[in-house]
Amino acid sequence: MGTSREQLKPSSWWRIVLIGRRPDFTLLRILILTIFSLIIFNFVLLPIRIQRVSMEPNYKDRGINFVNRLAYLFHEPRRGDVVAIRFSGPHAMLLKRIVGLPGETIGFHAGQLLINGRVMPEPYVKLPCDWEMDALKIAADEYYVVGDNRSMAWADHKQGRASRDQILGKILL
Repeated sequence: MGTSREQLKPSSWWRIVLIGRRPDFTLLRILILTIFSLIIFNFVLLPIRIQRVSMEPNYKDRGINFVNRLAYLFHEPRRGDVVAIRFSGPHAMLLKRIVGLPGETIGFHAGQLLINGRVMPEPYVKLPCDWEMDALKIAADEYYVVGDNRSMAWADHKQGRASRDQILGKILL
């Protein structure tokens, strides 16, 4: 009765677990966490759902990943980076791999990627390919992007030039 350690009733124990000993402080923490999460997931890490097979087997259809919008704050995109590209509107994005950099000449012969006339190794391409494309010059502010699933027919694959402002960020993991 007058002891310094009183037994906690089951209802008060649950209250402490759920709300904490100081409900006003817990409410402040929830508010700060909510604001922080909204900022992070609306402006820094954008969730993206993969909806086609053009990036298989490396990225599965219907998989979810995040786009790091701060990845290219201090450097430009690099060859081999998997990026999200704004296709049309704020919610329509493509997930593609950068294979050609600004100013380069790109082509495909017998399924092999040619950059400035030289065959480039692509360890991320796991499926056989027979693509053919004549060499074309990439503009100074463009990148050439293509999916990893090269077993798809050339006509079924969305690939091509993407301007720097269309690239939203780099895919995490």
